[in-house]
Amino acid sequence: MEQENPQGIVLPEIDEKVSVQTSYHVLLYNDDIHTFDEVIAQLIKAIQCSFEKARDIAFEVHTKGKALVYSGSLTECLKISSILEEIALHTQITT
Repeated sequence: MEQENPQGIVLPEIDEKVSVQTSYHVLLYNDDIHTFDEVIAQLIKAIQCSFEKARDIAFEVHTKGKALVYSGSLTECLKISSILEEIALHTQITT
């Protein structure tokens, strides 16, 4: 149902059930170029995690071909992806 405001402008009805996507994800992909130590160090720098968490992510990347590194806002995902790519790691941001 359309609504008319005092200026006579017809406004479309807003669907209150529409949700906005706010969560994005950074994926890190495996390669044959970087060592575990390089990947771990860059993960620690990018997401400020512990050595153990970075090691777990690096191992998942190695065994499964990719791993979820971070979920959150697009701005944070772009920042984290950029840090990982400083040493030419391959990343992807998804929704």
